[in-house]
Amino acid sequence: MTKTIVPAPVRKSVQVKAPVPRAFEVFTQRMSHWWKPSHSINASPMVAAIIEPCAGGRWFERGADGSECQWGRVLVWEPPARLVLAWQINAQWQFDTELVTELEIRFLPDGDGMTRVDLEHRHLERFGDKAAAVRESLDSPEGWGGLLAAFAGQAEA
Repeated sequence: MTKTIVPAPVRKSVQVKAPVPRAFEVFTQRMSHWWKPSHSINASPMVAAIIEPCAGGRWFERGADGSECQWGRVLVWEPPARLVLAWQINAQWQFDTELVTELEIRFLPDGDGMTRVDLEHRHLERFGDKAAAVRESLDSPEGWGGLLAAFAGQAEA
């Protein structure tokens, strides 16, 4: 019997000094305010990161020249508690219709006016032989941890 090693999902959490509805709104509707411009896959500099607010909606970036570059789509839209996005960016950091990993974000009450945001990026084995390298990048300080810290700063502003 052949065993396959499956990379663990990337899991990150951050506590935000904001109520759950605000945390959800900042994450989903104000992503352009906290997403790092260096994390763009478009040829044109990114001016907006957009999540369309419904299941089946697009998740994409808009460039300074008006061009749009798809990142994925909304799989589950349950405001203000939960969001699941299809991440369709491959190991070469390009949109790939054939690749779907999942990004689940949960927004949980965590004390008076506070929210704990739990993020899980799963199904990383779908990156094939690049899975370990992609996981390392997503789990690095410049990956989901850094993005969640930037999000928390924006949500608390």
